[in-house]
Amino acid sequence: MRYINRDSYLQQLINRKDNGEIKVITGPRRCGKSWLLNRIYKDYLIKYGIPEKNIIIVSFDVDEEENGDLSDRQALKSYLYSRITSKEEPYYVILDEVQEVEGFEKLVNGLNAKDNVDVYVTGSNSHFLSSDINTIFRGRGDEVRVYPFSFKEFCIGRTEPTNELWKEYYTYGGMPGLRKHQTPEEKIVYLQRLWNKTYLDDVVERHHVKNREALDALVDALCSSVGSLTNPNRVSNILQSTQNVKIDPDTVSNYISYLEEAFLFEGAKRYNIKGNKYFESIKKYYTVDVGLRNAKLNFRQQEVTHIMENVIYNELRMRGYAVDVGVIESREMRNGKQEYIQYEVDFIASNGINKYYIQSAYAIDDEEKRQQEMKSLLKIDDSFQKIVIVGQDIAEYSDNKGIRFMGLFQFLQSGL
Repeated sequence: MRYINRDSYLQQLINRKDNGEIKVITGPRRCGKSWLLNRIYKDYLIKYGIPEKNIIIVSFDVDEEENGDLSDRQALKSYLYSRITSKEEPYYVILDEVQEVEGFEKLVNGLNAKDNVDVYVTGSNSHFLSSDINTIFRGRGDEVRVYPFSFKEFCIGRTEPTNELWKEYYTYGGMPGLRKHQTPEEKIVYLQRLWNKTYLDDVVERHHVKNREALDALVDALCSSVGSLTNPNRVSNILQSTQNVKIDPDTVSNYISYLEEAFLFEGAKRYNIKGNKYFESIKKYYTVDVGLRNAKLNFRQQEVTHIMENVIYNELRMRGYAVDVGVIESREMRNGKQEYIQYEVDFIASNGINKYYIQSAYAIDDEEKRQQEMKSLLKIDDSFQKIVIVGQDIAEYSDNKGIRFMGLFQFLQSGL
């Protein structure tokens, strides 16, 4: 099995090395955070010249019987300080799933105050949300968000045709643990076990959820409607009408926040491009991994158009873009009277310097379809790039109106 180096994340860690801040590695459970730090980054540090004894790794996701009960803060503190024996030599402390230690914040902040100690922690829940990092770590937290394998990473070491790899990826997704499972049956069992025994159990336990049936039904509803505009009221009505599950909108909102805090879903806000404002309650939700999404639905709904849209969203987020979904309103003559017509823009992606308006189109088979995909983009009158990503394998080109057309595989392998 080939070693996947995860170069982009490794470079982010290298860039942050010895910067005086606490590196906070976030992402869903089993997405590769521990491997990134405990293997990839450790190997880099050793190659860089750091003695292995100066790299101190403690994982709270496994038993540490040889070191005693390190989930106790005082025991952990004693252990770590017994390993840090010099005030001059550099030390690198990696604490995996440290939120399991009550009062970990004081310990981590104390370690970070030492000039020769560089601290890295991982987390899979709300303790490590971006909004909380500055509070927990007194403004000294520096987040690195980790996702399951991108399509480019998924293809490393594979020799099959790209179309075959794409089909496998959009079916089973990019969870790193899948590389240990060969048959479709094994992969399905693995993904469904992650949902039932890792993710949902964790959410239920952490937030004391009393109605697990409703939570499970909500997850199914979000998985079924990826890329569709929704809000808690709408979800509540759908659950009651289709599954006879009664759950009020406030509880729906709470449950969605729990799932977002566990990094299982992300909500993209709806933005009015001409009005320069957000629609407060309406979002599109995307799963962190399409294979997990498919497994939760027992692979019943394999709509490649929606799955492709979800993959594009995840890829943009992996590349560091903030992503909204757009709407542009146009006053037009319809049926003899002026009406406001809304045109949807799949994604507005921004990294602070560049902004892109993006449409996802699985296929453009004729001129009518091409004009349809362009319609909303042509309504935008600013100078930022406008792009249509096509599921077909096409050579990139720009039309006479400045709209770029590029193939999905080109985007996944090379970016915008």
